[in-house]
Amino acid sequence: MDRDTAMNRAAGGMAEPTVLVTGATGNVGRQVVAQLLATGVRVRALTRQPDSAGLAYGGVDVRAGDLADPRGLEEALKGVDRAFLMWPLHTADAAPNVVEALRRHVDHVVFLSSGAVQDGLTPEQQRHPVGRSHAAVERLIERSGLGWTHLRPSTFASNTLWWADQIRAGDVVRGAFGAVPMALLHEADIAAVAVRALTEEDRHAKAAYTLTGPEVLTQVDQVRILGEAIGRPLRWEELSREAARQQLLADDTFPDSFVDTLLDGYAEMLDAPRPVTTTTIEDVAGRPARTFHQWAVDHAADFR
Repeated sequence: MDRDTAMNRAAGGMAEPTVLVTGATGNVGRQVVAQLLATGVRVRALTRQPDSAGLAYGGVDVRAGDLADPRGLEEALKGVDRAFLMWPLHTADAAPNVVEALRRHVDHVVFLSSGAVQDGLTPEQQRHPVGRSHAAVERLIERSGLGWTHLRPSTFASNTLWWADQIRAGDVVRGAFGAVPMALLHEADIAAVAVRALTEEDRHAKAAYTLTGPEVLTQVDQVRILGEAIGRPLRWEELSREAARQQLLADDTFPDSFVDTLLDGYAEMLDAPRPVTTTTIEDVAGRPARTFHQWAVDHAADFR
């Protein structure tokens, strides 16, 4: 919230808004909760397991529920003014009920969409399944009468946590499509834009923000930088697509249903034009986007 708005609220006796954060235990959601608290906004967090969520601090109101639980979502939305919506599902089938519940209770939704969404195409025309599902949710929100801001992030830096077991076990990361270029994003930067949109909603109404990191790096580059952050040389070993597929299917922490989607996406990214970085994070949040090296330093303990 900008200073003038905060002062006007205080002078007029207006209460700070309450913001519901869905996906509150995820990498981005935790950052949204923490950064909202720093603004003085009241925060309500939605999670499946409140007792183990690690969110009971700073006055956070932790509620049980998820987007597939209409009753829990409805209860969590009572008394809420705005919402941060993260879509964890692979289809938009549940979205009409979720958006309708939001419409009944809040005046503005910040939706964590996807960089796979392409402007000028209907949801059905989107080339990538992730783009199709997120575009469908975007359209429902836009047609609902809600105030809205869409965030379309490029690749999350936290995706490299998939390599943590390999890195802890040795000095080689094995995978396919090592030459794929990505503009990796620090979750704290995504959250910073979300918080601005949630606390200065009039400035960001009906905006669809494309978010990227400040540099384009291949997977080979990412492995090297992770090695620098943990003080140990690491290298990439290229696998065939099928070998990488079998490796992912054998990983109990990786969802089998997403394996082919991921590899198909990497193949498309390899053939697509090189990603273009944006200055949206700096323009909205007031500070340059963090580098992948900074993310790696922040998360070095996860790879040791």
